[in-house]
Amino acid sequence: MIVRDLNEAITTRRRVVTKGWESTRLLLKDDAMGFSFHITTIYAGAELPMHYQNHLESVFCISGQGSIEDLATGQVHPIRPGVMYALDKHDRHVLRGETEMVMACTFNPPLNGLEVHDATGAYPLEAEAV
Repeated sequence: MIVRDLNEAITTRRRVVTKGWESTRLLLKDDAMGFSFHITTIYAGAELPMHYQNHLESVFCISGQGSIEDLATGQVHPIRPGVMYALDKHDRHVLRGETEMVMACTFNPPLNGLEVHDATGAYPLEAEAV
């Protein structure tokens, strides 16, 4: 059994902070669950173009408001508490935070721990572990 406390994890290397967001990675590749699980905060005013070419992601909004734009279709979907989206086709998208948003995220394959977006908006398939 794995038990981790978010309040403790944010004081460790599991918390990754970069422009527009921060993410505390509670489950990672080394945990051998087949996915990683993160609590991610999108900062108010952030506009984040992303394209997870190496990962599938699902996201559930816990708090805050924003939107996600599907760059293939131009469709914009509002994000608010209770809304989930899944990037099941490695979808190119832009995530926008109208207010600070707290999101629960899963990645498959799992992240190693210290990934940040590269120039294409993707996470590398392999990165430094926590």
